[in-house]
Amino acid sequence: MRYLTFALAKGRMAKAALKKLEAIGITCDEIYTDTRKLIFVNEELKLKFFLAKASDVPTYVEYGAADIGFVGKDTILEEKRNLYEVVDLGFGKCHMVVAGPPEAKKSLEFNNTIRVATKYPRIAKEYFYNKKNQKVEIIKLNGSIELAPLVGLAEVIVDIVETGATLRDNGLVVLETIVPLSARMVVNRVSMKMEDERINRIIEGLRDLDK
Repeated sequence: MRYLTFALAKGRMAKAALKKLEAIGITCDEIYTDTRKLIFVNEELKLKFFLAKASDVPTYVEYGAADIGFVGKDTILEEKRNLYEVVDLGFGKCHMVVAGPPEAKKSLEFNNTIRVATKYPRIAKEYFYNKKNQKVEIIKLNGSIELAPLVGLAEVIVDIVETGATLRDNGLVVLETIVPLSARMVVNRVSMKMEDERINRIIEGLRDLDK
């Protein structure tokens, strides 16, 4: 029996995903040890696990380096890889939104050409060009997106909002909601055919947890 390999987005996502997997009998004690190892193995169940940067998880899955991945819906939308999205895991819930100062609402309503700052240029482009049919200049940033409208770099931002506290603290508001987000399980397309029985057991087990 070949190993099934899992790619987990580092941080809170990985910890929450491991708890879900443990609830259906999929464990890897080695991953909790203080080690410099990059790949963790459960020999008994023929499973391998590794932690990766969230934006890399869909790439590992698409190219078959991992059979299964656990990552946020935002990353799936932004990376747009060729894979199966099979389970909404129900944690890490938040929203992708358009936000800015209250007065920026007019720029969105009257179809003005505006500048949009974001860590998610693909999602922003898809939303403004294809859903709103609004011409925008998209500025890619990697740091604190909320700063952009405050210093005049952009009229609005596209970003993830969980509680909205950071927006409120900086005088910004949610102007439009693009899509709800949460953690998802994704599967390599070839693995889904070759290991359909084992993978489907995992899918059904995770889905049953929420029933």
